[in-house]
Amino acid sequence: MSSFTELNESQLRQFIDAEAVFRGHEEATEQVLAVRGSMIWKTTTSGRYLVRTSSKGAQKSLGRDGPEQQRIYADFHARKGEAETRLRALAEQLDLQERLNRAQRVGRVPGVVINVLSEIAAAGLGESFVVIGTHALYAYEAAAGVRFQDGAVATRDVDLLFNMEKRLAFSSGLARLDTSLLSVLRRADPSFRLVEDQKYTAQNDSGYQVDIVRRVAGEHDPHPYRMSGFEEDFWPVQVAMGSRLMGARPFEHVVVATTGAMALMRTIHPLDFARIKRDLAGRIDREPLKRRKDLMQAEAIEGLVSQYLPQLKERVEPVKAPDQSATRRRPKP
Repeated sequence: MSSFTELNESQLRQFIDAEAVFRGHEEATEQVLAVRGSMIWKTTTSGRYLVRTSSKGAQKSLGRDGPEQQRIYADFHARKGEAETRLRALAEQLDLQERLNRAQRVGRVPGVVINVLSEIAAAGLGESFVVIGTHALYAYEAAAGVRFQDGAVATRDVDLLFNMEKRLAFSSGLARLDTSLLSVLRRADPSFRLVEDQKYTAQNDSGYQVDIVRRVAGEHDPHPYRMSGFEEDFWPVQVAMGSRLMGARPFEHVVVATTGAMALMRTIHPLDFARIKRDLAGRIDREPLKRRKDLMQAEAIEGLVSQYLPQLKERVEPVKAPDQSATRRRPKP
């Protein structure tokens, strides 16, 4: 029996089209963010000045009215108008593609996972997290255009590995938003609550859990560590494989929910994932059922790469024979 079910041609075509629109929408969103706020003329007793205003009301003078300021003003408003028009058009296309995804049954990622990833990304925090554990398989199967057997992806929790090396940028981002990580998750599902005796876990009313984990604290890592200054927020738990997971090669792919919604999932290279799973399967102190699932996932991922993603396989460079000319003795005269 095959370990994979291939998407049919209609599903593949739809996914390709939807992914292109999703990535275009992401790019358009970044372009709009680059020109958020406004640019106005402000008259004072000393003359008229061009002022750049931020979305929060902060102002910065760009100099007294002149040819260069006139050019900057015109260019800004032209770019802003074009970016906003493009984003509106792509937003309409994205809505259409998500409805087509649902009609074609392109995706099967739990909707709550897509919502969580989308809200983290919208908050500008996406690069601080890596999806690890079973949910990473959704990114691998999406890249291959297939589906693993249900048993390989069966789980009711998603693990997010926090990159401690990016904690300063992450903290600045949350402070700018004046919010907590838990509040960001509640934008995805308002019912998320921290588990009382497990502050690294949030659970919604459906029993779905989000775990925030981190590497084992190093010399310069704060420990314990709360994700924000808010009293009600995550305290990520240390995991032994954290450093190894953070050191793995990155991998990302667009994934699709059962609802048709899409998100970018950042995880680790599938072969690195498979190696870690094999190592876990070989640990005698690990629960037997988890060891069996570890091995099953490792074998499934290795088969997926071999059959559908051969470009991800490591290329072993042939060993070159040593250059004998450098060591060959010159004949005696």
